[in-house]
Amino acid sequence: MSANVATPKKATNITLSADVLKEAKSLGINISQACDQYLRELVRREQERRWQADHAEFIAAYNAGVERDGLPLETWRTF
Repeated sequence: MSANVATPKKATNITLSADVLKEAKSLGINISQACDQYLRELVRREQERRWQADHAEFIAAYNAGVERDGLPLETWRTF
């Protein structure tokens, strides 16, 4: 999900705090764009959190293997 790629838009109704909406409008903030950017970031973080939770067992096992045996192919590493 990239903010740089043009994606189709879909109209929706949301409820916002009146004071924040008024202040945002007075500051010239594009409400739709701000909501889209924030929601996009929120979705990205939640996907990342779920991926980490779903793969936690594998990650722990891999890290334990590296702790125990070192990095794979470390002998040939040039950096």
